[in-house]
Amino acid sequence: MRALVLRRHGTLEDLEVVTDHPKPTATDGHVVIRVRASSFNYHDVFTVRGMPGIKVPLPVIIGLDMAGEIVEIGAGVGGWKVGDRVLVNPLDRKVGLMGEMLDGGMAEYCRVSAEQLIAMPAHVTFEQAAALPVAYGTAHRMLITHDTIRKGERVLILGASGGVGTGCVILAKMLGAEVIACASSESKLARLKEMGADEVIDYTKVDFSKWAVERYGKPQRRTHVGGVDVVINFTGGDTWVPSLKCVKRGGKVLVCGATAGHDPKEDLRYIWTFELKVMGSNSFYDENLRDLMDLIARGRFQPVIDTVLPLEKAAEGLRQIQDRTVIGKVIVTP
Repeated sequence: MRALVLRRHGTLEDLEVVTDHPKPTATDGHVVIRVRASSFNYHDVFTVRGMPGIKVPLPVIIGLDMAGEIVEIGAGVGGWKVGDRVLVNPLDRKVGLMGEMLDGGMAEYCRVSAEQLIAMPAHVTFEQAAALPVAYGTAHRMLITHDTIRKGERVLILGASGGVGTGCVILAKMLGAEVIACASSESKLARLKEMGADEVIDYTKVDFSKWAVERYGKPQRRTHVGGVDVVINFTGGDTWVPSLKCVKRGGKVLVCGATAGHDPKEDLRYIWTFELKVMGSNSFYDENLRDLMDLIARGRFQPVIDTVLPLEKAAEGLRQIQDRTVIGKVIVTP
């Protein structure tokens, strides 16, 4: 079968599309799906480069997110039949992540534990479903499961043009928030406005923290006046302290990652002086993915898909993710 294979850590040039990779067979408790759509995440870039402390069994087919049809069912699997349309939760609880510890979705076929399968509603496409798990599932858990956004609140979102970011923009607007979206180009800002962002900031030209203070007032120590209600920061690095400086007293900083650095400079004075709530959110669960597919089926939510590519051009799609030139998701149809 055709597959996008990583044989050694390095650069995107170390990815290879092969035509003779062995097709998987169904084993006990597992099914084989015909992958109809798979999507990239920045995590795939880290997998290619190699991550400290994580030993990936190479060679491996990359790709965490995938949706497809069941074509073979192993012993001990009940409740599913050949032809069922399924979204795959990429976490195998016994082994680890698909596309990292196990072969992932950038191939024509993939063996998946039956415990990872989620039935797809009739009106959800494979491309829409494959866009969801890592990016939109994470955003859904951070905003919906943890009940962090209130109607009318001002929510400033860093990295708003990526997968998690666009999910946060859409969900925050759905919850009735006033959204300030930060991105790095005029084209991205225009697209974010189309998605519903009330204000947009080019963080390469404007200090987002100073912008928020100038626009909404300096946060006051003894009142709840000034600043924004919520900052969504999954970048970390140099953006961390500026985020603390523009949140109003009693406000929240939501964290689900650290793409620009996990060990930033800290200033605890802002946290205690303004009684800030720093709230972490980790990953996503089946209920998040089911709820998102239900929202799609009911016409209330639409994942942002930037590009759909064939498997032969998959590495170029991952390059776009690496270079942050896309808005939303890159989908591959093996």
